[in-house]
Formats: sequence, structure tokens, C-alpha cells
Amino acid sequence: MVLGHIDHGKTSILDYIRKSHVQEKEAGGITQHIGAYQIGEGDKKITFIDTPGHEAFSAIRSRGAKVADIAILVIDAVEGVKAQTKEAISHIKESDIPFVVAFNKIDKFGSDPNKVKQDLIKQDITVEDLGGQVPSVSVSAKTGQGIPDLLDIILLVAEMEDLKADFSGLAKGVVIEAFLDSKKGPVATILLSKGILREGDIVATPSTFGKIKKLEDFQGKEISKAEPYCPAILLGLDQAPKVGQQIQAFEDLETAKSHFKGKEKQELKESPEISAEQKALNLIIKADVEGSIEAIEQMFKALPQDKIVLRVLKSGIGEINENDFKLAKSFKALIIGFRVKMSKTAQILSKREKTKVIKVEIIYELVEQIRAVMERRLRSKTIRTDLGKVKVLVVFMTEKSRQIVGGKVVEGEVQKGAKIEVYREEELIGKGKIINLQRNKKDIAKLAKGEECGILYDGNGRIDKGDILIIYRQQKRKEEL
Repeated sequence: MVLGHIDHGKTSILDYIRKSHVQEKEAGGITQHIGAYQIGEGDKKITFIDTPGHEAFSAIRSRGAKVADIAILVIDAVEGVKAQTKEAISHIKESDIPFVVAFNKIDKFGSDPNKVKQDLIKQDITVEDLGGQVPSVSVSAKTGQGIPDLLDIILLVAEMEDLKADFSGLAKGVVIEAFLDSKKGPVATILLSKGILREGDIVATPSTFGKIKKLEDFQGKEISKAEPYCPAILLGLDQAPKVGQQIQAFEDLETAKSHFKGKEKQELKESPEISAEQKALNLIIKADVEGSIEAIEQMFKALPQDKIVLRVLKSGIGEINENDFKLAKSFKALIIGFRVKMSKTAQILSKREKTKVIKVEIIYELVEQIRAVMERRLRSKTIRTDLGKVKVLVVFMTEKSRQIVGGKVVEGEVQKGAKIEVYREEELIGKGKIINLQRNKKDIAKLAKGEECGILYDGNGRIDKGDILIIYRQQKRKEEL
């Protein structure tokens, strides 16, 4: 399993190894799902699980750590230990599996593996050449430097850990990805831990079951059987399983059904309670694969929801359809489409209805858009800022709602356009606004304490000599998340 911070070169290293240039095809240049790939190294085989590096995929990385025997922690030798590096270290420690540190991008100016090694000590990781137990290697995904050494170290660790495939008994494994293909139907990417699967075998997870119609390798080529630690694509399930579920083979369909706990009900999800001070943003999520839904929902939990609560009414894989729009209309919900299309009926409804649809290809763009929607729904509050006080010395003119008065600034300052509260013997008798401000009969923007001024006042109440004018400003500001 390959883990590390975003853009530190996890997929690039695998690209060099398998020469498949997957990263160039990735939206935004980041891996958005777990991908499993196998290579041959001499008479042995190594299966890599490539995990996404972006922070939103914490749950996927955590799940990936539970199906791997060896972890490769990739760290940019220029940038060093970052946020997701620490998170990956945490997953590795929780999984209690051996790991190798790969210092990548050593071809770049400023790379310093030795400094990164010192930083790793702060994370309780000491590499072998500093007297520790963790093997490490410096590599360049661009030039290939150190890649053969990395493969040798992986095989050495596997030999020391006595890692061997178990071909005996009924097949067991884990679902590492699942989605609904418009032509193939439910599709699951699996990784077996024991046994062999063949076309025609009966399999089940807690959420689905079926008879295998077809098996493909990670490149989409049809294969006759799936063996332990060989990533395989499975077709023939009743519905797409949940990512991370155990999948196993059974002797017959009846036994498989007894393991199957029932289809996921397409009912509304349980929603969090909303207080009187909060607002709710209802959401319907449609995504390409189960792993995306898990990552999106995990990402939403990280958004501040003290003032606006995100309520996911429904989530599922596949295209946005008519039912999604009906539900959205009933609950005034926002529809999110992550790497999916709309059905023809949904396209018509999207033009006719007022329901808002957000369609994105990259998950960190989704979080930015959802945050923006939340911020637009925040309440505005009025902020008052007191500026100063004026004691009225003389009233020059009174005409309808307007007066010209003269006074002295006794506190703070006075600004043209500011608001006024009129107090007489500590009683509020009127409110208004400074239309114009003068000093020595010349227009001026503001005056400070101790200066005398002329004020053109517009408001209610009548100002008299001796009154105190409180000068202040009011601004409307949106609350912050």
C-alpha cells in the first residue's frame, strides 16, 4: 500500500514502475479512488494499492491500511513531513504492519532526505541508517533512480515477514472499490486474502450476493481466475457492494443468501437535529463509486456546522435521475453530482425546476463550492461602532426633518455620513444622520476631539442647545461559519 501527502509522488512512483501513466489521466492530477495494480519482479509478484493523498480521503486511506501487508510511506524530499504524511503514519501504526519510507523527488533542487529523516524522528520513526528499524530508500519517480532498490526492499521485507499467499479453502477478500456501470451493471474491485475465485462461483457480502459472470484484471483484461493478492474486477453481483466489506465464496446460493443481510434501503437517511439558532442545508449525493460517497460524507463532517447543518438526505452511485429531483423538490435540497451524468429526464427537469445542481470532477472543488453555498445562507447581523460625542452649543436652523447645529467634539471623532442618537439629560429623544459636516464653514470628512463643527442633521426629534449627540456607524456583516 502506498500512502503519503498530496503531490508527493505516490502515483508517479507507481507510474514509473508499471509504465501505465495513470496520473496523466487523473482529474486534477490526484488519485480519487483506491487503485490496485500488480507487477512481476523476477519470479515474484507485488500488488500495490495506491491511496488518494488529498485530506478528504482519510477514510479511504484508513480502509486501505487494513488490507495491506506492507506500507510504503512516500515523502517529498523537498517539502518533508506534511499534514497527510502524519495522518498516513497514524494509519500505518494503527494497522501494525511493516513499512518502508521512500524519499521521493531527490532529483529536484533543494531535496534533503537527511533533514526529512530528522523530522521523522519527531513522529517516532527512526530509519535504519540512523540506528532505527525502518528501512528507507531515496528515489526519483521522474528519473527512476532508486526504484529497483525500493522493489528489492519490499521483497526483502515480505521475505522477513514470511508473507505467502494462501490458496486453500473458499475464497475470502475485501471490496476496495465498487460502482454501477451503465453497460456492465454492478462492478466491484476486490483483493482476495485467500482462496481462488472463478467464473460461476457464488459470492456474497453483507449487502449483496451473486454468481460471478466475469472476472477482469486491474487493466480490464478478462481472466479465468482471481488469486490471492491479485486485484480483480468482479461482475455479476445483485447490486454494488459497500466499499470495505468482506466478500467471500460459498458452496451454493442458499448459503450465500444466509450471509446476505439485505439490500440497502433507499429511504431517507437519519438527519441530525436542528436547533432554533441553526439552518439546514439538505443534500442529495450521487457519485461514480462507493468510495467517493464515503470520502464526500467524511469531508462534510469536517466543515463547521454550528450555524448551518449539512443534512445528507440520500446518497447513491450512478447518474442523477428523476427521483433525485423529486426528492430535492420536496425537501428544497441541493443535488451533488460527483463524476456522474444526468439521465435525459433529469436534464429536462434541471432546466425546468429551480433545484440547484452542483456537478464536479475534483473533490476539493466540491468542498469549496459547498462552503460557498453555506456562507451565502448565513444570516446578516448589524454591527454598531460608536465613534464619538458632540455637545450642542447652538442651533442655527430648523426646517422639517432637517437642522443645522453647531457643537464641540467632546469624545472620539465625528464622521460625515455617520448616524446620530440625540440625548437630552440621558434620555434618547431622536435618531438621524449627518448629511454634511463643516469646520469654519468648509466641508470636511471628519473632526477630532476638541474641535468645533457644524452639522447638517436629518432625522426625527428636535435638537436643542445642551443636547449630547452620540455619533456611530452601523454595518451589516454576514456571520462566519
